[in-house]
Amino acid sequence: MIVELTSGMLFLVSSLYSGPAAVVIATPVQVASIATDSITLETYVREYFVETPVLAEIAKCESRFTHLSKSGKVLRGELTAEDVGVMQINEFYHDARAEKLGFNLHTLDGNLAYAKWLYAKEGTVPWTSSAKCWKRSERLADASAPIRKNAN
Repeated sequence: MIVELTSGMLFLVSSLYSGPAAVVIATPVQVASIATDSITLETYVREYFVETPVLAEIAKCESRFTHLSKSGKVLRGELTAEDVGVMQINEFYHDARAEKLGFNLHTLDGNLAYAKWLYAKEGTVPWTSSAKCWKRSERLADASAPIRKNAN
């Protein structure tokens, strides 16, 4: 369960099933009904990208860890309406490829999973336009990433 604060409205977001094409549902709820084990979207994104913390910094700069707009629809870019979601992935360039791979850019899980796939293919190049913001934090994020022991 993920809780996202959007202009005073909380949304519970949960996947119906896991996987690259997971369906995400957002439901407005009263603050009093939030379980104590809920996490923020920022915490979720940072944990999702624990192996690649620069992607969490990119999410911070691109969307301020926001996936849904105030209206409850997927967040669109301020300058380019084709940029969608927490990672602000451009639909014009990436939607067809994302769909072919089984990712839905409009769902939180699909947006994050495609960003991870895109990063593996192209590095940070797709987010160069916001580099001035996230490059400052990249070294700090990499330095604070947990040390993972190789399972092999």
